[in-house]
Amino acid sequence: MTDERDNTTRDSFLNGAVTVLQPQKGYRAATDPVFLAACIPAKAGQSVLEMGCGVGVAMLCLEKRVTGLLITGLELQEYYAELAQENIVLNASDARVVQGDLMRMPAEISGTSFDHVLFNPPFYGAKNVSAPKDTGKSIAYVMELGIKEWIEVGLKRLKPKGQISFIHRTEILPEALTCLNRVAGDIKIKPLASRMDHAAKRVLITARKGTKGPTSLLAPLIIHKSDDHLADVGAYSTIAQAILREGHALIL
Repeated sequence: MTDERDNTTRDSFLNGAVTVLQPQKGYRAATDPVFLAACIPAKAGQSVLEMGCGVGVAMLCLEKRVTGLLITGLELQEYYAELAQENIVLNASDARVVQGDLMRMPAEISGTSFDHVLFNPPFYGAKNVSAPKDTGKSIAYVMELGIKEWIEVGLKRLKPKGQISFIHRTEILPEALTCLNRVAGDIKIKPLASRMDHAAKRVLITARKGTKGPTSLLAPLIIHKSDDHLADVGAYSTIAQAILREGHALIL
């Protein structure tokens, strides 16, 4: 539904457990931040940084599943940061939002190390992905920074053995793995495929700073039930349904 005060909509996630205001046009959160939040093995008392938090969907979904976290969101665009702050209030959340550029990290964050860093970076700018025409969406989506920069900045903000987690298109895998292998281990790659026997277009990737564990390519998460898209529009698989509607964790 459209919010009366401006051009925003009020949208629900986790079957209504999380409600957010987000722009009617421009970047709009869908399933990706929910899947990302589901794979974070955070525990009460731990600190979490979401870089590029948008209106706060991922961090609010994570907090709904794991209470007692110390969550900080960093968002470049002032409008999205303002909406994220409103969504924190709307959801009675204990998270906080800092408006700023990850390449010029604000002082509130630059002196802090976190147990978990997560991000859902812009897809546009990746190979074979064109930028949208909408200005607000372009700012959020066009990847002026490569995945290498996102990973390097995220790792700097982690405590030793802290976990970095992100979701992106499969095209970035070679560069992401090259960057992670320098200073991280226990790398896990979870492909996300829309249907059985369809190629995965997105991947969830996690790694731990300063560890030497092996890299694991995990079984794909199949999002929809049927191979027949037309016969099965919007019908989620059992696992996807549990994550997207019931707020279950995605164990990697």
